[in-house]
Parts: sequence; structure tokens; C-alpha cells
Amino acid sequence: MPHFDTRVQELKYRVLKEIAKAVYSNTLLEDYNEIPKRISPGPKSTMRCCIYKERAIVLERMKLALGGNKNIDNVVEVIKIACDECPLGGYEVTNRCRGCIAHRCEQACHKEAIKFDERTRAAYIDKTKCINCGMCAKACQYNAIQNFIRPCEQSCKVRAISMDEDHAAKIDDSKCIQCGACVYQCPFGAIMDKSYIKEAIEILRDSDNCKKYPVYAIVAPSIATQFKDYKLGQVVSAIKKLGFQDVVEAALGADMVSYNEAKELAEKGFLTSSCCPTFVAFIKKNFPTLVEHISSNLSPMATIARWIKTQHPECKIMFIGPCISKKQEIRQEEVKKYVDLTLTFEELQALIDAREIDVASLEESQLDNASYYGRIFARSGGLTDAVKQALKEQGSDFEAKPVFVDGIDNCRLMLNKAKSANRDFNFIEGMGCVGGCIGGPCNLTHEMRDKNEVDKYGHEAKETSIKDSIATFVE
Repeated sequence: MPHFDTRVQELKYRVLKEIAKAVYSNTLLEDYNEIPKRISPGPKSTMRCCIYKERAIVLERMKLALGGNKNIDNVVEVIKIACDECPLGGYEVTNRCRGCIAHRCEQACHKEAIKFDERTRAAYIDKTKCINCGMCAKACQYNAIQNFIRPCEQSCKVRAISMDEDHAAKIDDSKCIQCGACVYQCPFGAIMDKSYIKEAIEILRDSDNCKKYPVYAIVAPSIATQFKDYKLGQVVSAIKKLGFQDVVEAALGADMVSYNEAKELAEKGFLTSSCCPTFVAFIKKNFPTLVEHISSNLSPMATIARWIKTQHPECKIMFIGPCISKKQEIRQEEVKKYVDLTLTFEELQALIDAREIDVASLEESQLDNASYYGRIFARSGGLTDAVKQALKEQGSDFEAKPVFVDGIDNCRLMLNKAKSANRDFNFIEGMGCVGGCIGGPCNLTHEMRDKNEVDKYGHEAKETSIKDSIATFVE
């Protein structure tokens, strides 16, 4: 069993693996109702009130593993039946209340929602009047009033999650930026990303059996921090054994992007990065006046995919990485003609294990088609370093004054500063996940969320400059 951060990830993996095995063996229809029994085999193993509810929830997970609700455009969905264990949330008076006579909480509340128990003198909140403004909590000298927020709501920095009439989580798709924080943070796995693992298998099967087309895998540079039990070269060999013609680094696309982005920055004078689809979506939905400053470059994934398609027009391309928002990105008109499908590291692990590939026994295949600067895109600040290097290699006299931010809260702060005419920077590298891609929601583990691991991987690159990397593999 692979090592995951949580049991929720483990359960998600087990569902994906069972679906993959059934698709590979052409027994999906026959196995469909048996899979929940295999995953939750008996009452002692259930994580719910009863085995029947657990199996019903597994069935819903299977639907998402097979592409989810086709009428919902968002790649993130809520499993309502699984969302029933969290408290409603909001401000509550805890047992720290001393029943004091100052009643500062009452005076601070403008909605008259603070009441007092006649017997204990302790305060309590009338939920029919409370608007969750938090003024009572600020006023209490004992910190006796706390805001109990559901993990999914707390993780969502764009306030796209609320409660429906049944008190289950509800996603406002007009606000959602597919960062995946709610998927990773929900303790019950009630929010999940749709999977296209079945389509991936069918593409690989057609390629292998019918020789219709080659299939290329583009791997995110954050792969260097995953699959900790194996050497990276062995994982690359495992990907090839799944049926991929070749494995290409998204880092090569990153080299191309940084080189072009440096030129664009010098021409326009102010720019925000376009590499992270979550960051781009955040700008578009929350900072419309800054949209014109988003780099015109496609993401590294789409950039290298475009080049591969020019060399092999008949090929199919899949991206493999830690990101949920990539699944949304490939639906965009300017991207979907280059990238056919996106898999996460979780889904890759499920495919490898479904095929019973012994990764540890494989010879290593090399990934050596990118520079140090392309590979360090995996961590926050990597793009900034690459753009500065590209300006240097181009002999530009433009003075870059970059800033890099990770996590949506930090991105918001910097974008607010960017609206000021007195800003003292001219380039913003924004990454939706904390730490950058190494903090992505679909990493197998976040134990190695360390920039030093990324930099070590970068220093193993064959090419020492961005120019050399591009010249070798593009021109």
C-alpha cells in the first residue's frame, strides 16, 4: 500500500484502483456492485454508522471516479451522503464563559443575539438572530466565544463553499477556482475531484492494440517529491509500461515559458504569471481590472504539449501532476486542442498498482530534457528565479522587480497591492497552493514539501541554461 497523508486519500486510491482493474479486465459492469463490498468488506471495517451507508458512499465515489455528473461543469463535486458529520459551525459560547457581569459580548452584539441562562448566568447565542459578525468574540475577555467553521469552509479562501438546505456542503461554481483545498481538507472525503481514469485506460489500450497513435505523458516537476519508495527513473519506466510512448518533463515547457515571459515582461513593464491555473482563475474572478496584465503565455503543460503536437499531430497527450485545476484548464479552448487528459499522482499510483507493476524491479529511465530553472517551477519562487535568469541570458537591461506569493490569502494581499499606482514591483508569481505545486492537493504525500528537494532535482538537470534547454529540444 502506498504511503498517503490521510485515510481519506487511501480510500480514494482504493476506489480508483478497483475501477482501473475492472476497466483493464473489461469487467466493470459485472464488478460495479461488488467493488463497494471489496472496499468495505465487513461491519468491523466501516468508518460510518453502518456498513450499508459506507457502501452507498463508495458507490458515489465510484461515480466520481468515472467522470461524475456530466451536467456539472466543475471538476470538483460534493458527495452529499458523505457530508453529514460536521457541526453546523458559526460562533458558539464555550464552557470558558464565566457568566461575568460586564456582559461586553452583549453590548458588542448589534443584533441582540446574545442571551443569558437564568440559572448559570452563562451566555449563549440565539442562532436565529446571529449573523456571524464575530463582534462578541472580540469583546469577550475570556476568549469564551469561538468560531467553529467546517474544515471545507475554512479551507476555501474564495468563500465558494456554503451549506444547502440539508446542511450539506454546497459549491458556488461561479466562485470556485478548483484549488482543491476542500478536497484535501475534508475529513470525511465528502468533496472530491472527478477522475477520467477510465478514459485514460481506453486511450492507452487503443494506442497499444490498434497502433492508432502514440501517447505521451507530460509529468509535473513536483514528481520529484513523490513516490518516495522508488527512484524517479523507475517511476518513469513504470509510466512507460502503462503504454506511454515517451515521458516528457513539463519543466521543458517551463523553460519555454520563462524565456518568453521575460521578453513579455520587458515589453509591457508589469505582468502576473500564467503558470498556475488556480491563480489565473482567482484573478479573473476576483480582480477583473488586473486581467489585462496576466501573461499571454500558456502554462508549461500546454506549452510543451503544443510543441509535441506540432511534431506528432496524431498523438494523444496526458498530463500527470498534483493539481485539480489542471483538469479544469484543459477544458479551455486554447488548451484542449493540445492536452487530451489530465491524471493526478493519486490516479497514476492507482494505474500502476492496478497493472501490478513492480516499480522497484524496473530499470531506470532518464528524465533529462529540461534545465534547472524549468524544474524548480515546482516550488514557490522557481518561476521568479527563471524569469530573472532568462532576462540575463537575453542580455536585457530591463530591471525585474519580482515578488512571489503562494496560497490564496497571500495572493490576495499582493494583488490588492498591485492595484496601486505606487507598487514597487513589476512581476507577480502567484501559486495557489502553499509552497507551490509541491503543496498540490493530489500529491500522494506532503511530507517532502521542501524546496531543497526540488532544487536538488533541478541540479540533476542535464542542461545548465534555459537557452541550452530550448535549443536542444525545440529548435
